[in-house]
Amino acid sequence: MVTVSQLVNETLANQRISCWCFFGGSPEPQLPFAVRASEEVLKELKPGRILRICFEWNGCGNKALVKKAGELSLRSGGNIKFDLKAYSDSLNKALSGVSNRRAYENFEMLFHEFYTERPGLPVLTATTLLVPGYVDSQEVEGIARFLADLDPEIPYSLLIFHPDYMMRDLPITPVNQVVECYKAARRYLKNVNVGNLHLIGFSSMDGFKKSFGLL
Repeated sequence: MVTVSQLVNETLANQRISCWCFFGGSPEPQLPFAVRASEEVLKELKPGRILRICFEWNGCGNKALVKKAGELSLRSGGNIKFDLKAYSDSLNKALSGVSNRRAYENFEMLFHEFYTERPGLPVLTATTLLVPGYVDSQEVEGIARFLADLDPEIPYSLLIFHPDYMMRDLPITPVNQVVECYKAARRYLKNVNVGNLHLIGFSSMDGFKKSFGLL
């Protein structure tokens, strides 16, 4: 348990801290705390000191708080990453227990509010975990099309799945699923990355793309 003042004071006293990233889990349950602490620390920073405010979340938070978080990330040079788990609402409910409509509404809201103010260093990015047997190329295509309708330059990362916790009965994402999902995303978006490539035997995006003729 930490208070706003404790977190702010510890950060101000440590010059090595240059970023706050709220993730989890997902930070939405603690969003009032995160926003309040971020406002306070930015207000107290000495001129010239860098402290970027970043969030990595499912995106289903209260709209007003999400907008405030976007303002803080934009102002501080930070970033907000949306974990868009699926495109179809039914699959999102199966994987997480909740609807994903709020996540897409919040992403679109933040895009129109802030994205064009800092296109060179995007304030918004998205990622999708390629859960084997669930999140296929059709799901990825839907997400990529949604992003591209806003701006095809939005960075999008596909993450290879590793079996942990309640999903230990699933395998690592099959290579063919990774390739097909990457192709689906690249049909719409210009900046697509694949994360956790070491899980399928690759050390770089270049090596992955060369192996499957994706250059």
